[in-house]
Amino acid sequence: MTSSSPVDVALIGGGIMSATLASLIKQLQPDWTIEIFERLGDVAEESSNPWNNAGTGHAALCELNYMPEGKDGSIDPAKAISINEQFQLSRQFWSSLVARGILRDPSTFINSTPHMTFVQGEKNVRYLRERYNILKQQPLFSDIEYSEDSRVIHKWAPLLMKKRLKGEPFAATRVASGTDVDFGSLTHQLMEATTDAGATLRLNTEVRGLKKQKDGTWLISHRQLVGKTPGEMRARFVFVGAGGWALKLLQKSGIPEIKGYGVFPISGQFLRTDNPKIVAEHQAKVYSQAAVGAPPMSVPHLDARVVDGDTSLLFGPYAGFSPKFLKNGSILDIVTQVRPSNLLPMLAVAKDNPSLISYLIGELLASKAKKFRSLQDFMPTAKPEDWYLITAGQRAQVMKKDEKKGGVLQFGTEVIAAGDGSIAGLLGASPGASTAVPIMLDVLKKCFPKEFPSWEPQITALIPSYGTTLNDNPTQAQAVLAKTGEALAITH
Repeated sequence: MTSSSPVDVALIGGGIMSATLASLIKQLQPDWTIEIFERLGDVAEESSNPWNNAGTGHAALCELNYMPEGKDGSIDPAKAISINEQFQLSRQFWSSLVARGILRDPSTFINSTPHMTFVQGEKNVRYLRERYNILKQQPLFSDIEYSEDSRVIHKWAPLLMKKRLKGEPFAATRVASGTDVDFGSLTHQLMEATTDAGATLRLNTEVRGLKKQKDGTWLISHRQLVGKTPGEMRARFVFVGAGGWALKLLQKSGIPEIKGYGVFPISGQFLRTDNPKIVAEHQAKVYSQAAVGAPPMSVPHLDARVVDGDTSLLFGPYAGFSPKFLKNGSILDIVTQVRPSNLLPMLAVAKDNPSLISYLIGELLASKAKKFRSLQDFMPTAKPEDWYLITAGQRAQVMKKDEKKGGVLQFGTEVIAAGDGSIAGLLGASPGASTAVPIMLDVLKKCFPKEFPSWEPQITALIPSYGTTLNDNPTQAQAVLAKTGEALAITH
């Protein structure tokens, strides 16, 4: 049955992206009607679930893949700075919602957790030292610390150094102001506030089709998974924030902008411990170098995680392959995405990434003992009886056309929007959730060019540094970091 009048906004997917967009719209245009569709029985059950992601609060403080070394040995901080700038926008938005009583106590979704990088070997030590020398000059990274002293590193993260054999050089950086973010809790709180403000959330409801109508609205065909009851409704604007399924739905919409796109799904596992004695000795997130051929989301890291007030440690991820686009997806997903427009780009990606394929095969064939040895490289005192494997969420990496190569694999996020702005979707993964606010602001700017100028004063009230670059203004950067840190109770 089709509703007689269209809703203003329909959001497909109950993760952090849809929750953020819904929250922004309710702040900027509270009279707009919003319908949210989620195919599972609760929101934040896929990539936004705290056990399905690393929860880093990506700010490029410790992730080396955001600041790679060039072939000539140069190190460019531009991408790291850009990601940090974006994360600061998210932090400011969250702090404003806390102040307005929309989000609960900050400790329910964000906690102070130092971010560290730990490397071994002369080449990696030399690189990390140079990275530190570059970053410490940047206002957003001015509090970064560096050490090659085992006693200092032991003080920062004891589990890295206990019973470590002498010999190979090692080094570490540390940013005490890093955070751990529970995006599951954050998503639930944003969704709860949005529905309290009048939005409708349809759980166990799968969107089956999207069809553009003559009047410019979108006809959304959906089905309740409990009872299989079908339904239809119309919307003036549609956002598809459904993880890997966003590709399938955008393909169904028929918009030309999605042609040439595909996704490559990568699964993974983490080792987890809840042993309070072990957890008490590691209150940090520690990243290292990725293996040769490994995708960026497979960079090994030992993370302190705070979920529902309890702290655990995660180590991984161990990459794997699954043809599903979602953890709760279909094994046919990787096949049913194929279209004449994206077949050649996908074949080009397969041809140009043999090291990735080799890496994934190696990970799939790795024994439990081999996987555990990689943890012991980080934590020499690790014992198998203290750790157990958990399965992480699916990461659907973007594949798209490229004039020179035919197709490229992109390890980032990308907004795909129709030319008339009536529908948009998000493809890709990292840094993802941490940059949800600037990504959703980009969606609003692209899709609502007439309304956006009138919203900018409200956006600035919510996000004081919006439209500026903090790293170019040290005084402003210091003030904003201090204010949001205080509002979110991030202390160090």
